[in-house]
Amino acid sequence: MFRLLATTNAFALLAAAAHAQDAAQLDEVVVVGSRAPARLATDSPAPVDVISAETLAAQGFDDVNRALAFIAPSFNFPRGATGPSAANTRAASLRGLAPDQVLVLVNGKRWHGSSVINFNNVFGRGSVPTDLGAIPMSAVARIEILRDGAAAQYGSDAIAGVINIVLRTDRGGHAAVQAGRTEKGDGGTLTASLGYGLALGERGRLNLNAEIRSRNSTNRAAIDSRYGRLTTEQGDPDSLDVGLAADGQYDLGSGVTLYGDLVYDRRRSTSPAQYRAPTIAPAVYPEGFVPHIRLDMDDAGGAIGLRGAWRGWSWDLSDAPGYNQARFHVHDTTNTSLGTTSPSSFDAGATRYVQNVLDFTASRPLALAAGGNLAVGVEHRWEGFRITSGEPGSYSGAGAQGFPGFNPPTPVDADRGAVAAFVDAELKPVQSLTLAAAARYEHYSDFGDATSGKISALWRPVPVLAVRGTVSTGFRAPSLQQRFFSTVTSQSSNGVLVNIGTFAVDDPVSRALGSSPLKPETSRNLSAGLVLTPLPGLSFTADAFRIKIQDRIALSETLSGTAVTAVLKAAGVTNASQARFFTNAADTTTRGYELTANWRGQLGTEGRLDVTAGYTQTDTDLDHLNANPVLPSLPLLATSSIDLIADALPRNKATLTARGDWRAWSAGLNLARFGSFRAVQVLSEQVFGPVTTVDLTLDYAISPRLKVGVSVLNLGDAYPDKIAERALTQGGGIQYPEVGGLGTNGREYVLRLSSRF
Repeated sequence: MFRLLATTNAFALLAAAAHAQDAAQLDEVVVVGSRAPARLATDSPAPVDVISAETLAAQGFDDVNRALAFIAPSFNFPRGATGPSAANTRAASLRGLAPDQVLVLVNGKRWHGSSVINFNNVFGRGSVPTDLGAIPMSAVARIEILRDGAAAQYGSDAIAGVINIVLRTDRGGHAAVQAGRTEKGDGGTLTASLGYGLALGERGRLNLNAEIRSRNSTNRAAIDSRYGRLTTEQGDPDSLDVGLAADGQYDLGSGVTLYGDLVYDRRRSTSPAQYRAPTIAPAVYPEGFVPHIRLDMDDAGGAIGLRGAWRGWSWDLSDAPGYNQARFHVHDTTNTSLGTTSPSSFDAGATRYVQNVLDFTASRPLALAAGGNLAVGVEHRWEGFRITSGEPGSYSGAGAQGFPGFNPPTPVDADRGAVAAFVDAELKPVQSLTLAAAARYEHYSDFGDATSGKISALWRPVPVLAVRGTVSTGFRAPSLQQRFFSTVTSQSSNGVLVNIGTFAVDDPVSRALGSSPLKPETSRNLSAGLVLTPLPGLSFTADAFRIKIQDRIALSETLSGTAVTAVLKAAGVTNASQARFFTNAADTTTRGYELTANWRGQLGTEGRLDVTAGYTQTDTDLDHLNANPVLPSLPLLATSSIDLIADALPRNKATLTARGDWRAWSAGLNLARFGSFRAVQVLSEQVFGPVTTVDLTLDYAISPRLKVGVSVLNLGDAYPDKIAERALTQGGGIQYPEVGGLGTNGREYVLRLSSRF
């Protein structure tokens, strides 16, 4: 990778010298990471990546997650597939940490998490992510990725960093249609979008956007050696998303502006469960069957607020509600306890999460030394989580095969409130030095107080070189979903399909098996780096970091054995033979470094070239593992669960993105190399080797307003290593791991047409 960076750097320098002209100034102006006025990314005390809408659209991917995974080196997007939670809670990871250790903002306001907790055996197991796939990619103007702990600035969850999605504000209309399919002939995609930005008289604007995204399922399962035919399914779910977005503002006069945004997504997807052998329900399914779980999800969020100025202060008052509801329906199934009279489909219940954030912030420049800024604010956040039980037939007895319906022992309808106050200040003692400090206090109605702080600095001794660093503490509050989630699901345990009960932390079953009340995760972050800008349009960054996290919240190991059976029997649980719960099980340390190189310049008088290279290396170590206080012989986390926390993502990742424009033509190259990772897929640990993928794009402007393009994704048809022990389960049908960074779709072809009007 260092050779790759050296080659890229040399190319950029040679190109700049050859043209003997100034390249365009880096336009990566960011607002995340500071409450001071917007600044260039190269002037930020903490590393920030900025990805424009043009860069996202040029990749040929149809959703934000996949596009970022191949162009942002510290961003990973594991693509679990064979379960309703894994397939529909595919979330972001920064710096190798869990999905819910990343805070997501939209237009700078806290976004809500999903109501669907990830309870499948994939990366992010037990986490409550934010669904970036619910935000229409065509409505995005740019994405800012802050790679640094920021809980003192933004509150809970910002341990690994912050992703800020900025919506479009441009005038005029845009429309696009994109279609594609995989080399295997499945996974057909169709995406259509339409948007328009209009003026509201002379004092306001309104941007509207609509997007439809359809994707057919893929299947990379192999022939089942037991039956000599294809029995199971492994791949992307069949899905349909309909998304709407609006963003606007209006000048009310007297320096006061009314603003607001709204994003809504309606999703229907269908995921396969594992294949059931003919012995499960021979009278109904003599050749066996694959249950399918349909998810109907509504996701909505936004903000409305006022901002203005008063006596030198800039102020912002806003309210940001968020809502996510997921309804589950299982079909192609049976409840064996009901015999041949069992229905083949069931309403399996629903989950719902609601959030509301009321926020007031005031800031003003400081006329001290070479300048500065002071910001203060208060916030109130309310959250609610509910589980609705399925129909009785979905959970009675053995429950519906594939996805027994929700039926918590006690009704789940929980809520909590949190209030916070913060101060965030910057000062320039001299023009070349920026010092910053932030402190935040939060009080939660369910577990108490949390205080975090941050100190950062940027020193530019000469115009082309800057040194930066941060020290911070952070926290992540246990989510309501993690405290109260309860369900029974069918999963593979040591290669055998069993019903596993996930019980709430304070459930008598959990307490009898060793659970304790959840505590917040706490973190200490250290980061230091260099920024080099030797020429206009050319920049290099290098950052090293260490993140220590105490009391990490995880879904416990799946517990089984005589003691577990006795506890389940005593509690009257008949539809599960194994159990698990959430626990503050481990302390970890994540170390790593990140390198980036970026050059933007002209190709003669009619062309332009952008080249970005990146490399990240992360290593997570388990510092301490708590023992089970009730049943010491049953570990809270075993090898498989520890691997999902520490080793299920590539330990290193390299990316190279190049895009050239010349007259009416545009061409692009994406190269991503995902390093090795480790996971238990059946019985034993396996190390999966590195894999490299290349994407090519070509666009032609038929006219100034109409463009046609084609992309070949994963040109080399690369796949991750196959599971070594795959023959031990499902007759070898499940071939590939559901962790790592690449996915299992292979080569894809995409054709697109876009227009501006």
